[in-house]
Amino acid sequence: MTRSRSRRANEAWEALLTAHASLMKRFAAEPIWGELSMREYDVLYTLSKHDEPLRLFELGRGVLLSQPALSRLVDRLADRGLIERTPDPEDGRGVRLDLTEAGRERQRRVGGRHAVDVARAVTAALTDEEIALLEAIGRKLAAQGAATPAQRNRQEAVL
Repeated sequence: MTRSRSRRANEAWEALLTAHASLMKRFAAEPIWGELSMREYDVLYTLSKHDEPLRLFELGRGVLLSQPALSRLVDRLADRGLIERTPDPEDGRGVRLDLTEAGRERQRRVGGRHAVDVARAVTAALTDEEIALLEAIGRKLAAQGAATPAQRNRQEAVL
């Protein structure tokens, strides 16, 4: 009996989420985090990928936290001197967030060790071809998730 495309899609999604949860637990158990939680590191990493300071809502697009939880986490990181707030030149009421030099250094130090752990886990399980395919699939799904509802409707109409 063949599975429907919809069922296969849901089973693939479940496998992806299960793999993510399993790997995140493995990574969280590594002794690299020091005084940072993985969520705090995620915020530092997201800020490190941008050349310009970000507004809170922009930072929120790159992390898996609710806006209130992200606000509290940013407050803690700022209190610890890892993130700085600067006035938004385009909106006098708003602020922009960026890494301090201490935050940048902490992200680099933890990030380098985390990258080794990720590479070890992925290369142990996948061939080079599978790694390339995983990257392509991940980027394609991320682009679909970032599309606006109108863009998604146009894409679905083409399918």
